[in-house]
Amino acid sequence: MVRAHFEPYVQLVDVTDNAALIAWGGFWLGEHAGRWRTERGGETFGARSEPRGRAAVEVLDGDGVIVGRAVTDEANHAWVEGLRPATTYRYRVVVDGEPWGAGERFDWASGGLGAAWRPLDQRLRTHASGSEPDPVTFLAIGDFGVGIASGVDGTRQLAVARTMQRLADAVDVRFVVGLGDSIYHGPGGPQDATGAFDEDWWLTFFQPYRYLFDHLAFYPTAGNHDSSDTEASDDRQQLEDNLYLRIRFGPRQEGGRASIDPGLFYQLRVGALLELVCVDTTWGAEPGLHWFDEPGQRQWLEKTLASSDAVWQVPFSHHPAHSAGPAHQSMPEQLERLVPLYRRSGVRLLLHGHEHNFQHGQVDELEYVVSGAGAKLDERTPTRFAQAGTLSWAAVPHCLLVQVTPDRMVVTPYGPTPPGAQPAPIARRRPDGTVTDEPITIPLR
Repeated sequence: MVRAHFEPYVQLVDVTDNAALIAWGGFWLGEHAGRWRTERGGETFGARSEPRGRAAVEVLDGDGVIVGRAVTDEANHAWVEGLRPATTYRYRVVVDGEPWGAGERFDWASGGLGAAWRPLDQRLRTHASGSEPDPVTFLAIGDFGVGIASGVDGTRQLAVARTMQRLADAVDVRFVVGLGDSIYHGPGGPQDATGAFDEDWWLTFFQPYRYLFDHLAFYPTAGNHDSSDTEASDDRQQLEDNLYLRIRFGPRQEGGRASIDPGLFYQLRVGALLELVCVDTTWGAEPGLHWFDEPGQRQWLEKTLASSDAVWQVPFSHHPAHSAGPAHQSMPEQLERLVPLYRRSGVRLLLHGHEHNFQHGQVDELEYVVSGAGAKLDERTPTRFAQAGTLSWAAVPHCLLVQVTPDRMVVTPYGPTPPGAQPAPIARRRPDGTVTDEPITIPLR
């Protein structure tokens, strides 16, 4: 007899300067030979999941007064509107009169289920309005979606997730940026646990970041493992479902701030200081072309990059424009067709994943960071420092803490954190062999 358990989750999917998108759902788990794993339960989380009942999402101010409310019996997500910019609130989800996830909760623990290791943090902070120069701090991570039970890679993912949690507890982190490969295939190869089903996402995404995504929105880009570039299945449909891509970016598309058919391109404007631009660098529908080559997407990129009045504009994508390797070279299609756009628009920093290490480089005053070791790791030494303008590199699992102020951006890579320890910046090696752990500072010109 297989013991079964349904574990409920909540997710702060997105925020704007006056609204928040909140979702709820969960995963069916079964115990097999003393170990718990997900069971095929259909669409139990995401935009396509069957409604759990009549739900009310309520947003409360610091005095506990309800300032925003949305009711639905047609979905397991809802936008709550009418909020104030740059304001911290709490939220709750009530389904058929009962608080969602308020009972005894459980977390994965080395194959078993243990009592939840911390309470949910059901708060949100709206972005500043477009005219306010509000300092912004965010986390970024790439190439992380291996699943925390997946051997050495899983141990790395869990340790970096712990780093992110500690940083978010200590610093005013506003959101998380994903640099691609949010979900890989399982240990059985490209047909195994590819990410095409909800049950593939429990130990890969929702459990390791459970106590981040309850109060921090996650802004993704598409990687080669999130699409059919590398795997036998294309996970975009499930990526779209579990990350609510159309619900989030459809309204932005109507306003010219996103372009999601085809590919994934969008702006994230946070006050007057920061505009992040998601660029889809995966292969397109035509052989030899990428989604950024599609005429409509190219036009959107040109307009978006040229028209921003934010102090800092930071494009982010999975594949690096510049890479010292060892596995991947610089991407000539980006160097020819995207980098000139960035330079004309005054971009100072690019964020990438894909190469499973850390790299920081500069080419013609355009700096870039490669952060592709949120779980995956290539310990070999890169071989193309000169061609990539490399300033420092490290073969260490890590995430990024990015701090944006009116006069500078500061990027600090933090390594894996053992239980009971505090996060520490990683030591990086320069091409001449000297070592640094100093933050990367980009001053305003």
